[in-house]
Amino acid sequence: MKPGKELLFLALGGSGEIGMNANLYGCDGKWVMVDLGMTFSDPAYPGVELVFPDLEFIEERADDLLGIVLTHGHEDHIGALPYLAADLNVPLFATPFTADLIRRKLEEQGLVKDVELNVIENEGSLQLGPFGFRYLPLAHSIAEGNALLIDTPYGRIFHTGDWKLDDEPIVGVPSTPETLTALGDEGVLAMVCDSTNVFNPESSGSEGAVRDALIKAVKPLKGRALITTFASNVARLHTLGEVAKATNRAFCVAGRSLDRIIAVAKANGYLKDLPELVDFDTAMGMPRRQVLVVATGGQGEPRAALARVAEGNHQIKLEAGDTVLFSSKVIPGNEIAIGRIQNKLAEDGIQMITDRQADIHVSGHPGRPELAEMYRWIRPQILVPVHGEMRHMTEQARFGTEQGIPSVVVQKNGDMVRLAPGKPGVISRERAGRLVLDGDVILPADGMTMAERRKLAVNGQVSVAVALDGRGGLIGDPVVRALGLPVEDDLDAFIAETIEDVREAINKPGKAKPKGRGGRSEGRSSGGGNDVQEAIRLAVRRAATRWTGKKPVVTVLMIAG
Repeated sequence: MKPGKELLFLALGGSGEIGMNANLYGCDGKWVMVDLGMTFSDPAYPGVELVFPDLEFIEERADDLLGIVLTHGHEDHIGALPYLAADLNVPLFATPFTADLIRRKLEEQGLVKDVELNVIENEGSLQLGPFGFRYLPLAHSIAEGNALLIDTPYGRIFHTGDWKLDDEPIVGVPSTPETLTALGDEGVLAMVCDSTNVFNPESSGSEGAVRDALIKAVKPLKGRALITTFASNVARLHTLGEVAKATNRAFCVAGRSLDRIIAVAKANGYLKDLPELVDFDTAMGMPRRQVLVVATGGQGEPRAALARVAEGNHQIKLEAGDTVLFSSKVIPGNEIAIGRIQNKLAEDGIQMITDRQADIHVSGHPGRPELAEMYRWIRPQILVPVHGEMRHMTEQARFGTEQGIPSVVVQKNGDMVRLAPGKPGVISRERAGRLVLDGDVILPADGMTMAERRKLAVNGQVSVAVALDGRGGLIGDPVVRALGLPVEDDLDAFIAETIEDVREAINKPGKAKPKGRGGRSEGRSSGGGNDVQEAIRLAVRRAATRWTGKKPVVTVLMIAG
């Protein structure tokens, strides 16, 4: 697939899911990528923390890839860069704050010399082959959130990135309605648009309103106040600094990601008025009602500051009469982890305030009224919903049609969309999968390692070691070890019986093979030692099933004497 005289769009991540954004645009034989993010793992990938988009499609066409343009600095838009960008060997482009975040990530991985990073001034522009890019600031829950206006020979694209409308954004100056309307007047072929909050019937709300609500919530508190929020939300950090000043509390932060974001923000001209930070010892030595702590961990992350505070394993200590305020929304999938921390806090008599009790959080994504306004300003010929699960994207397609957009294209990761010329639509299906970071190794999410680990997690594992003489006779006793098999109270009896089954399998390997349906033998036989090894494996698995109902992974080690 090499783009011809046409304009193509292909999502490799972020369409059909929230997170892991990676989008390709193609025309005149060339490709550009917008964003390269990650997502956090779930129980489907045991032992894994980070998940990345599989870039096989564009890796095979890397010679035609001109660069990666980043909209903003959230992990789901830049988080995969330290792991995947060097292999693509193309330049990166970002505005100053986002570029600083990326640079520090590359430094941590020792990749600064391997990846070319170009800083584009705010509201700046760049040209990559047939693609012209112009940065357009939009309000979001991080500094320097941007849309991209992409000029091509076949029409203009308005790629929104993550955005909202905010009359009082606190940090940054978003593009005005007049600027966006003027773009619409000039003509926009397609709007590729954030779908996250399409089911919200109301606007996302203003950061200024959050400031007022937090001051109102914190002022009457008599104990320590700990506020947890997304570390990357620079506007919220500015807000919390103002809350500390308004309530006469010292300002303390707990969490390495907060320290990093504050450092990057100050280096790029933000958070200039943040109160002077106090360290943990100073905070703990002050009267309780004079302290405001900002901490990471509002999504229940077990190693983040809030979890450690709740468990009593942090220098910041809370006690009955103190209050934790959750100035963040619950990301779907994190409910159990957050509930675990909240239950521990409640057990210790610590009060909690969430966005259900007070208006202490607003989203960084547009509700329906904001979407309608953007449609009215931009007036695209085509709407392509992205950044959402399928239910979000199909709903935005319906909503966009209701608002008068002439054409909509519902796609998902791997759907090749032709935007021009002709009628827009999906023209082919390309590979789009997931990669996982397992320790220090990047693997296919659907590969052998993850499949085996799921089996181990569900059924456990039994290993057997046997020594055989030259005639195939058993030397000594087989050694059997079981891991993750529910035989705790009967382990010795289970092993003893399994050893006897192994003896029988060695002595009569042919008879040890059970019959499956239709009288066929289970497994494969290639004769000799393989016959015996397979007979042992099946005998052990049958024994485990007989004792537990499980079918564990069985490993057989045979040693010839």
